[in-house]
Amino acid sequence: MIESIAQSTSPVISVDGVGVRFSKGSRHRSLRDAMLRRTNGLASGQFWGLRNVSFDVYPGECVGVVGANGQGKSTLLKLIAGVLLPDEGQLSVTAGVAPLIEITGGFVGDLTVRDNIQLRAGLHGMSKAVIAERFDEMISFAGVEEFVNMPYKHLSSGMKARVAFAVVSRLDEPIILADEVLAVGDKAFRRKCHQRLESLIAEGRTLFLVSHNERDLRRFCTRGLYIRAGELVSDSDITSVLGQYARERA
Repeated sequence: MIESIAQSTSPVISVDGVGVRFSKGSRHRSLRDAMLRRTNGLASGQFWGLRNVSFDVYPGECVGVVGANGQGKSTLLKLIAGVLLPDEGQLSVTAGVAPLIEITGGFVGDLTVRDNIQLRAGLHGMSKAVIAERFDEMISFAGVEEFVNMPYKHLSSGMKARVAFAVVSRLDEPIILADEVLAVGDKAFRRKCHQRLESLIAEGRTLFLVSHNERDLRRFCTRGLYIRAGELVSDSDITSVLGQYARERA
């Protein structure tokens, strides 16, 4: 039985009976595959990535999503971010989202670090004036002052992740979606990420965090969602959810 957490305010994320169907190898590759979305059955080679998932997230909540690899956690995050659409059920997100998902996606290798920061921030709705105001801080946070005019493709993978985190974490969106993002960079940079996330939470932002790091989940989250085989099997306080997950893995 799924435990629920009652709230009196309106949710910023509402998920009601949501399901996502995949075709093995690709997503809805043909018109026939697309038409199958109108039915409740599964054709050969299809499977449910998520099924019958329902929960609400309220302003200022910090929710951790736990589960083994391949159980649907990242799929759920992509649905909330609007990267995927559900095949069944309803999903509503009533506030803007800062997505720390596939964090280096969307950057252009041949553009400079400077141009990529301006492009990425602009695509997320940051005005030119605000970008200019926050640019030096983003560069400093990422620690790439010496490389600002270098093509982005020449950065190391760690430096790319640092630039991406520096940009997205400076957005003003009220909802933060994070998928294993706190594992990027070296120990010193991870400490900076933790401090930045704590400051955002202190501002009243809503956090939706997917992570395998129990310490991070306990540090930042008060509530947990446990996803197993595409289903939400527990929705409770983070300590209880982590305990159930640990018992089932034992």
